[in-house]
Amino acid sequence: MTSLVQDPVFWVLIAVTLVALAAVLRARRTNVGLRKRNADLHDERGTLLGKFDELQAHQAGLRAQFAAELADVRSDAEEETKSVLKAAMRTLQSLADEQQIVIDQAQKKYGEDPQILADLMAIDHTNSQFGRRAQGIAVLCGGWLGRRESVASVYDVARSAQGRIRQFDRVRIHAQASFSVVSRAVEPVAVVLAELLANATKYSAPSTPVEINIKAVSKGVCLIVDDGGLGMGQEEKDRAAALLSPAAPLTISSLGNPPQFGFAVSGMLATRYGFTVSVDSVSPYGGVRAVILLPDELLTTEAVLPPSAASRPQGPTPIQQPPAPQPVAVEHPESPAETTTQLTPVSDSGPGPMPPVGTTAGGLPKRRRSSPVAVVPPAQQSTPEPARSNQETASLLGAFQRGTRSGRTTTTHTEGQENS
Repeated sequence: MTSLVQDPVFWVLIAVTLVALAAVLRARRTNVGLRKRNADLHDERGTLLGKFDELQAHQAGLRAQFAAELADVRSDAEEETKSVLKAAMRTLQSLADEQQIVIDQAQKKYGEDPQILADLMAIDHTNSQFGRRAQGIAVLCGGWLGRRESVASVYDVARSAQGRIRQFDRVRIHAQASFSVVSRAVEPVAVVLAELLANATKYSAPSTPVEINIKAVSKGVCLIVDDGGLGMGQEEKDRAAALLSPAAPLTISSLGNPPQFGFAVSGMLATRYGFTVSVDSVSPYGGVRAVILLPDELLTTEAVLPPSAASRPQGPTPIQQPPAPQPVAVEHPESPAETTTQLTPVSDSGPGPMPPVGTTAGGLPKRRRSSPVAVVPPAQQSTPEPARSNQETASLLGAFQRGTRSGRTTTTHTEGQENS
């Protein structure tokens, strides 16, 4: 035992043991402290996660509130913009109507002069384009068209739309249907067809014609517009389909800059009056085929009376000289390059009634399909006509002017009250 105490190795072992024991104790204290610190951090992390969830919920609430307030602000701004535009378009429509009255009066006064009458008709044509654009903007802003036509044949509606576009001389109308359009749908269909014709003439070569084919189908009557343009891509067709069948109210800002009103106006009018418009087909000439489908509910077999007969006063009247027949523009498909239009007098007499062969779902007799209600232009005569004198030309232009003016006399009543 004494030898072990005196052995230095023994004391070294004791020292090492004490040092190891001290290290173990220190490590244990450190471990306990770290465990305690870890537990505190875990608790603190849970608290912070709870606060983070609360902040996220608060942020989501603020975002929802901000989105609702932003939507309200945008809606108020859109409604305010539409209200201002509608008031402005109402003023412009009124000015256009007043200007039309002045033009009509000038045509009455100077209608016997062919040169002055031609200039007045050019001004009349420009004024009709101005009125069409004002009507379209008013419709987009929730307004009405401003007037309501009387019953008119589908062919006359197509002719009315043709006269509202800039390049009207490129349009060729081929009528194979014999129905008339009810009074409340005459002006909307004419406006929509004019927008489609404006697009067809704008996006096709100036030398190519634009054709309108009026055909009777099982669900009503189709007005088919074919152009020879470049056509539309799939993305453009999808956007056009969304505008022509709007699922929600359109905003003015979504129409681009400069805004494209044509499809938007057509879609709103089609939805409002119950007919359909599509531009997803290809024309036989490689361009776009636009189709307006008028259902049986918008068609009628009511006879279209001449303006002179509709406005004839009751009772005995003095014998007067019969008015000159209303001329109708004759188309020349074999010579589309010609820009002059031949005026041919058309008789008011028509074929007698035909026996009915059945009725449609809307109660319309099918006998009308075999005889047109509107006057269809006759085919071009093969023999050349002699040159007319200035007096004959003035007489024909005067008759055309009187027929146009008498047609406008049927549009004196408004369509309805606007919702302000």
